[in-house]
Amino acid sequence: MLVDVPAGKDPISYVWGEMVPRIGSAAAKFSAAVYAHSSLGLREFEAARLRIAQINGCVFCQEWRTERDGQKVEDGFDDAVRDWASTDVLGDRARLAAEYAERYAEDHHSLDDAFWQRMTAQYTQAEIVELTMCLGSWIAFGRLNRVLGLDTACVLPTTQAAR
Repeated sequence: MLVDVPAGKDPISYVWGEMVPRIGSAAAKFSAAVYAHSSLGLREFEAARLRIAQINGCVFCQEWRTERDGQKVEDGFDDAVRDWASTDVLGDRARLAAEYAERYAEDHHSLDDAFWQRMTAQYTQAEIVELTMCLGSWIAFGRLNRVLGLDTACVLPTTQAAR
């Protein structure tokens, strides 16, 4: 980690909450709202989220699976997202969500009229705005965690047991 976290403190809670409470608490609320209030389907939500996690390199984000109503995406979904352009596992909306995530993160200037025609054929304007806000959250906070080394301090219980 690039920041000193006092012994016994959770790195994420400390950095986000105690080091910069005025900014961190607002960021945490925004991040939580993305998960709590998204109207996007689970598969397109996870396709976009996982593609950003893969691009950011955030270990925790790549291992995490969003759960809704007791449902999660299937094992191997992350591999399909990584290969979004050629896989037959993703439906049209999930494939487009992964493509949008990749282009948004790596070359937003490439989002041309042809892309937007495909996007508006699959998503409403409100869904596009929501997905775009989700992408912004994941890029910003996943990258923050990765750059500061928090992504390896914040692990899922199964990963922690394996380590």
